[in-house]
This record gives sequence, structure tokens and C-alpha cells, in this order.
Amino acid sequence: MAWIYEQPEWPHFTWDIRQLVSLLSEVRHQQGKLLGQMQCLGFEAQQETSLRVLTQDVVKSSAIEGEMLSLAAVRSSIARRLGFEQGGLQNKQRHVEGIVEVMLDATQNYQQALNFERLWRWHAALFPTGFSGMQPIMVGLWRLPASDPMQVISKQRGREYIHFQAPAAERLNTEMSLFLNWLESEQTLDPILKAGIAHFWFITIHPFEDGNGRLARAISDLCLARADQTPFRFYSLSTQIELDKKNYYQQLEAQQRGQLDITAWLEWFLTCLSNALHHAQSILQAVHYKSQIWSRAHQFTLNDRQRLILNRMLENFKGFMNTSKYATLAKCSHDTALRDIKALVHYGVFVPNQAGGRSTSYRLATETELTQLKQNAQND
Repeated sequence: MAWIYEQPEWPHFTWDIRQLVSLLSEVRHQQGKLLGQMQCLGFEAQQETSLRVLTQDVVKSSAIEGEMLSLAAVRSSIARRLGFEQGGLQNKQRHVEGIVEVMLDATQNYQQALNFERLWRWHAALFPTGFSGMQPIMVGLWRLPASDPMQVISKQRGREYIHFQAPAAERLNTEMSLFLNWLESEQTLDPILKAGIAHFWFITIHPFEDGNGRLARAISDLCLARADQTPFRFYSLSTQIELDKKNYYQQLEAQQRGQLDITAWLEWFLTCLSNALHHAQSILQAVHYKSQIWSRAHQFTLNDRQRLILNRMLENFKGFMNTSKYATLAKCSHDTALRDIKALVHYGVFVPNQAGGRSTSYRLATETELTQLKQNAQND
């Protein structure tokens, strides 16, 4: 059975634009709407949104490959490199720093050309020790003929099943030259479609011993940043791929065993991107809410303990706050915690829940409550 790169016309892909035009138009509409919303926010809100999305992108792209990274470590690494206030909260972790470097170079420096040397640097950053797990690998160079055949294999019912076999190593210079020349010179293609084609093309060439999936997704992000014309990232493709990981690999395998018509792959890619743009709305809402909370809080003089607690409650805090939790998190006495909480209630940032007495707990004010407080202040 022939792989797609063995087809006589490889790599001249084709697709049915009539089948894709509706979905492509919807993605473009979502993209324009999201970018418009972000432009209406302040610079700090844009930074916060981009930080959240980049963090998700790095964590989820690694999770697709089975590598679980610390969310806090990734966020800290990105924030530190971008000069955000949240940086420096975690000790540097070498395996985290590498993938962060790659993702930031792809998205922040999207206007720079992608060439052999840049890709080799990306690969070296992914494997700073020269090992993939316990296995030594060739780092920062294309795989060598000694690695052939490069196969993606799993065991099914006790037998090995070959999901994919990559082109021979001796073809890589030619294959990668064709790919990168197309990536940098093709100007007539819609950049969203270009991102989908680039993702599939690169991962099919499979030029490295390991890390090809993460680099394919970094290339997609570079193409999408070029499409958006901004280094800020407001949606995460890798997050959606990770949610549909099984189907992602099935789509790749089916296309790699198929013909040069990649309509089915592009349809899946556009659907995934549409879902990513839709999910970005929830991130935007969370950032907007956080901005409202701090806008209210900054009208008053907060101490370091109160700022710490507000930050904790705005970052995936489970349940409600009470005096005991506050005292533990802020490392203070119960009396001090109670005074801080009462002040936050007075400021309108905290709202007590219905249960009273020793069971009293507190939540953050809702957007509606914050808006009402603002209106009341304007009417006074």
C-alpha cells in the first residue's frame, strides 16, 4: 500500500474549496469578531488573555504527546519571558523552558522566515539533554538513514500495527526545502488553509527522530499568527486537538494512507479551529471579569494579603472563601483574616453567602453586582 508521499504528484495537494468555503467563512467571521473584541480591551487585558492562551497551548501540545507539564511552571516561564508581572513565580524547569521558547519564537516572531536553522534550533530546544525519555536522539538535525524506517507503531491484539512510515531520511533535505520554500513564498492561499496544509505536510515529512507533532503545531501557530497579524494569541488550537486527540490521529493516518486530495483533513482542521475560536470566548469572559474585579478593588487600598487572596480566587479556586482558608493561605491569624474579609465585603468585592455564624463563607461579586455598584456610584 502506497503512502501519500509515494503518489506521483506529491506534494501537489488538492482540495474541494466548494466543500470548505462555508466552514472557512465561519472561521474567518469568528476570527474577526474575536480580534475586534480584543482590540476593545485594554493592553493589560490583552496581555492576560495571551498569557492564558499561550500557557494552554504549551501544556496541551505536550499533553497530546503524553507529556504532562506543570501549568504554573509554564505560565511563569511565559510571563517571565514576556516581561509580565506574574513572572518568576516558579523555579525554571529545563523541559518546560524549551517548549516555551519554541512557542514564543513561533508566535512572537511570526514575521521571521522559517528555515532549516530555525527549525533545528526549535528541535534542540525541545530536547536540551539530547534524550527523548531514556533514549538518546539526534538533536537539532534531520534524522539519519540509520533511523530508517521511521515508523509510528502500536500493538493491537498482540501484533504490531504500523500507523505510518515516514519518507526515507535521504529525502529529507529535498522534502524540507520544498516545504519551506512553499511556506515562505505562497502568497495567494488563504492563510487559514495554509496553516492546515502546513501542519499536515510537515508532520507527514516527519523530519526529526522525535518532537514532530509539537513542531507541526508550532508551525500552525506561526501561520495563524501571520493570519491574525498580531503576536498576541487569543485562541489555542492545541487545546482543541488535545480534546479530540483520538480523532486527530485517525484523521492524520487516514489522510497519510490516502490520495493527494486533502479536503477531509482540511475540513477537520477548520472544524477544530472553529471550536478553538468558540472556546476563546470563555477565556475572554474570564479575563473581562478579572479586569472588573480589579477595577473595583483598585478603588481602595488593599494590603498584600488581600491582593494574594483575590489572585488565588481568580485563578481556578475551588469552593468559597472562609476565615480559616484565608488565614491559611495568607499566613495570618484568624482575627486578621476576619478583618481583611470584612473590608473586602465593605468594598463590594466579597459577598457573604446565605449561611451565617461559623459557617459563613464568601464569594467574589458577580459581574451584575459589580455593574450595579458602578451604577450606584455614578448616581450618587
